[in-house]
Amino acid sequence: MKYRKLENTDLLLSEVTFGAWAAGGWMWGGTERKDAINAIRVSYALGVTSIDTAPIYGQGTSEEIVGEAIKGIPRDRVQILTKYGMRWDLKKGDFAFSSKKNSGENIDIYKYAGKESIIKECEDSLRRLGTDYIDLYQIHWPESTTPIAESMEAVSRLKDQGKIRYAGVCNYDAAQLAEAEKYITLASDQVPYSMVNRGIESELIPYCLENNKSILAYSPLERGLLTGKIRPGHAFAPGDHRKEVSFFKEENLKRTDEFLDSLKPLAAEKHLTLGQLVILWTLQQPGITITLVGARNAEQAIENAKAIDSSLSKEEIAIITDHLEQLELAV
Repeated sequence: MKYRKLENTDLLLSEVTFGAWAAGGWMWGGTERKDAINAIRVSYALGVTSIDTAPIYGQGTSEEIVGEAIKGIPRDRVQILTKYGMRWDLKKGDFAFSSKKNSGENIDIYKYAGKESIIKECEDSLRRLGTDYIDLYQIHWPESTTPIAESMEAVSRLKDQGKIRYAGVCNYDAAQLAEAEKYITLASDQVPYSMVNRGIESELIPYCLENNKSILAYSPLERGLLTGKIRPGHAFAPGDHRKEVSFFKEENLKRTDEFLDSLKPLAAEKHLTLGQLVILWTLQQPGITITLVGARNAEQAIENAKAIDSSLSKEEIAIITDHLEQLELAV
């Protein structure tokens, strides 16, 4: 495994960081707890020392799984990234959407990052994770009902108390980053980025490069789309959110399948899976610090971690990008 330093911190994160959304089961058609725990432990054995989770993932389930998985590992050898600002147990802030718990019960999700909520969420996360500090604490989504100043001042208080080490944000644009920076030094912005979702290249990446902010790219495999394992005609399990996402429309599955076919000769030559090829391409894009990659079992975890055993030349990156320019997905 290779590691990269998070800006404005002494944290070295693994280039492939374990993304624990799917491990929580929520919106992914459920989870097998033992498989998820094993996936995290196998990842750690292969050098994946960083784990990204959030309270909302399974309404606490993902954090509990992470906490169980890291038992017995010296705390200073693993980096825990979690979040705040999405409540399923408090109707306050910006209504986000309605969903179902893993149990099937309907719930309303709110984006809320008020001071008292952040303090409570941090304590709950520490308990579920079984630790006394969080390495990187991130607001999950911007929200309109709380001033950014209030949210960041609450996080600064947690840092002073030693309950978190560093502060980050998720899904912030450049203007929101600049506002937050007035109140606390930020390490990073966690945002979606993949071969088929490159909107941050125009403004956010230049801003982060100029202002020394790391970018944590989530969904680099576009929720499995870019692995080549989700083919036209794929049937998703009940409760799997992907069936409602435009990337997984039948026409887009066909177009993506054709694009991935064009990459197979290079992947075969490099002895890589398509997913590994995509991870390596993503890590070599300007401004990208790490990739957050999910795994629901040991097999997926091993494949993700072992991507870093290889590398891509500038010429190979150019070949991939040339093929990518021919891909046009339907909205």
